[in-house]
Amino acid sequence: MSPRRRIQPGEEPLFIEQVPKSALWSRLPVWPALPWQWWKPSRNWAMPTAMVVAGVLAAGGISTSAYVLIDQRSHHQAAMKEVDVLGFVRAFMTGFTTLDPFHANDYMDRVLAQATGDFAKQFRDKKNQILIQVAQAEPTKGTTLDAAVERWNDDGSADVLVATDVTYKTPDQKQMLDNTNRWVVTAQREGDQWKISSMQQVI
Repeated sequence: MSPRRRIQPGEEPLFIEQVPKSALWSRLPVWPALPWQWWKPSRNWAMPTAMVVAGVLAAGGISTSAYVLIDQRSHHQAAMKEVDVLGFVRAFMTGFTTLDPFHANDYMDRVLAQATGDFAKQFRDKKNQILIQVAQAEPTKGTTLDAAVERWNDDGSADVLVATDVTYKTPDQKQMLDNTNRWVVTAQREGDQWKISSMQQVI
């Protein structure tokens, strides 16, 4: 054993205590957490939350796509319906303004087959008078210049504005004349066929 040595007053100690670094850090003051450090997501519920958000976004996307599809289909059906009724009215008015005095009965039958409601009733009531007028008239050639739907009615019928042009020769066959007219025609759907229920000439 080594002899003990007495330390004289004022003499520095031979051994200095070494403080571990971890102990030094523990002695530093504790600073409060920064605002973005107050809340930290937990892995236990981060995944379910992400799935819920993704589900909500997917449902919203599906709803939007369905609305757009239904809206486009509705517009497409309305457009096709308008094309259908305008095609019928154009063809009818062309035939209505084309007169052949040698086929007056055929003219009457053709118009009545495409008429309904008040228009059909008026045509039947004046059948004989109309036959005489057609038989005595000069041959005419009718042309539908333009047609447009003015409005759709609550019963599904359509009021259509129509412009027609009728060309014919004078009785001496020396001069060709033409006459332009405007009409308001109401077309009514019956089964799978459109029919004319009302017709008024616009002056």
